[in-house]
Amino acid sequence: MPDAPAVPSVDAAAVPADATLLDVREDDEWAAGHAEGAVHIPMGQVPQRLSELPEGELHVVCRAGGRSMRVAQWLAHNGYDVVNVDGGMGAWADAGRPMVSESGAEPFVR
Repeated sequence: MPDAPAVPSVDAAAVPADATLLDVREDDEWAAGHAEGAVHIPMGQVPQRLSELPEGELHVVCRAGGRSMRVAQWLAHNGYDVVNVDGGMGAWADAGRPMVSESGAEPFVR
C-alpha cells in the first residue's frame, strides 16, 4: 500500500457535539457503551459497508485510538474526509462525554 495519508486527530473532549462518529469497535464493545447516534461498523467490515457511511466529515473512534487511526488512514486514502479520535472511547468516557448501552445498563468502555 502507498504511504498512508496524514489524518488529523482530535482529543475526545474536543469532538464537536454535532460530529458524525464512526465507531469501528467489535459488537460486544459497542453493546457495552457507545456515543449515542454513532454509526457502528466494525473495523473488518468497513470496506464492504462503505455505502452505509454518511456524507461529510467522519470522526472515527475505537477503544483506544489504534484501530480508528488505521481505518481513518484507509478511508482518507479512498477519498473520505476523516478525523481520528485520540484516545478512543476510553478518552471519551474519561472526558465525561455521554454514552449509552444496548442493554439499558450503565454504559462502559469494554
